[in-house]
Amino acid sequence: MANTKSARKRARQAERRRLINKYHISRMRTAFKRIREALKKGDIETAEKLLPLAQKITYRAAAKGAIHKNEAARRVSRYAQKINKAKQTASK
Repeated sequence: MANTKSARKRARQAERRRLINKYHISRMRTAFKRIREALKKGDIETAEKLLPLAQKITYRAAAKGAIHKNEAARRVSRYAQKINKAKQTASK
């Protein structure tokens, strides 16, 4: 437990930040989960519609400092690749 006044304040701030980060990361994971489920069902159109929303949520999480900006870019890129791959296999 924190002993000094400044350490107690730091602990309060860290807890508040942790909850905010948890909120952003949870929203991001849910958005990508919806895309995964759509791809699993073979619903490529829905997955394509969900990608911009997931992208917005992910970049917002990066802007707020919950994740690194390169992680955000990597996640969005990977899901865009998955969607494109699914489109190519569906068109064959």
